[in-house]
Amino acid sequence: MVKNIRCISVIVFMAILTISLLILPLVLPPLPPPPLLLLFLPAVLLLFLIFLAFSPSLPPTDESG
Repeated sequence: MVKNIRCISVIVFMAILTISLLILPLVLPPLPPPPLLLLFLPAVLLLFLIFLAFSPSLPPTDESG
Protein backbone atom coordinates (compact mmCIF):
# COMPACT_ATOMS: atom_id res chain seq x y z
CA MET A 1 0.00 0.00 0.00
CA VAL A 2 2.81 2.41 0.90
CA LYS A 3 4.70 1.60 -2.30
CA ASN A 4 1.57 2.32 -4.34
CA ILE A 5 1.06 5.73 -2.70
CA ARG A 6 4.73 6.58 -3.15
CA CYS A 7 4.62 5.61 -6.83
CA ILE A 8 1.52 7.72 -7.41
CA SER A 9 3.08 10.70 -5.64
CA VAL A 10 6.21 10.43 -7.80
CA ILE A 11 4.09 10.29 -10.96
CA VAL A 12 2.05 13.33 -9.85
CA PHE A 13 5.24 15.25 -9.01
CA MET A 14 6.77 14.46 -12.41
CA ALA A 15 3.55 15.48 -14.18
CA ILE A 16 3.43 18.83 -12.33
CA LEU A 17 7.11 19.42 -13.10
CA THR A 18 6.54 18.67 -16.79
CA ILE A 19 3.53 20.97 -17.00
CA SER A 20 5.39 23.78 -15.25
CA LEU A 21 8.35 23.41 -17.61
CA LEU A 22 5.97 23.67 -20.56
CA ILE A 23 3.93 26.64 -19.29
CA LEU A 24 6.48 28.82 -17.46
CA PRO A 25 8.48 29.78 -20.59
CA LEU A 26 5.25 31.01 -22.18
CA VAL A 27 4.30 33.13 -19.15
CA LEU A 28 7.66 34.56 -18.08
CA PRO A 29 9.27 37.41 -20.03
CA PRO A 30 12.32 36.57 -22.15
CA LEU A 31 15.61 36.84 -20.32
CA PRO A 32 18.77 38.47 -21.69
CA PRO A 33 21.54 36.10 -22.76
CA PRO A 34 24.09 35.17 -20.10
CA PRO A 35 27.66 36.52 -20.21
CA LEU A 36 30.00 34.79 -22.64
CA LEU A 37 32.18 33.25 -19.92
CA LEU A 38 29.14 31.64 -18.33
CA LEU A 39 28.34 29.93 -21.63
CA PHE A 40 31.71 28.15 -21.57
CA LEU A 41 31.21 26.79 -18.04
CA PRO A 42 29.53 23.48 -19.08
CA ALA A 43 32.26 22.81 -21.65
CA VAL A 44 34.99 23.52 -19.08
CA LEU A 45 33.32 21.21 -16.57
CA LEU A 46 33.05 18.49 -19.20
CA LEU A 47 36.73 18.79 -20.10
CA PHE A 48 37.70 18.71 -16.42
CA LEU A 49 35.64 15.55 -15.82
CA ILE A 50 37.14 13.86 -18.89
CA PHE A 51 40.61 14.79 -17.64
CA LEU A 52 39.82 13.29 -14.23
CA ALA A 53 38.42 10.14 -15.80
CA PHE A 54 41.57 9.43 -17.80
CA SER A 55 44.19 10.60 -15.30
CA PRO A 56 45.96 7.75 -13.50
CA SER A 57 45.26 7.30 -9.83
CA LEU A 58 48.12 7.24 -7.36
CA PRO A 59 49.13 3.74 -6.20
CA PRO A 60 48.81 3.06 -2.48
CA THR A 61 51.99 3.73 -0.54
CA ASP A 62 53.64 0.92 1.37
CA GLU A 63 53.95 2.12 4.96
CA SER A 64 55.85 -0.92 6.24
CA GLY A 65 59.11 -0.31 4.53
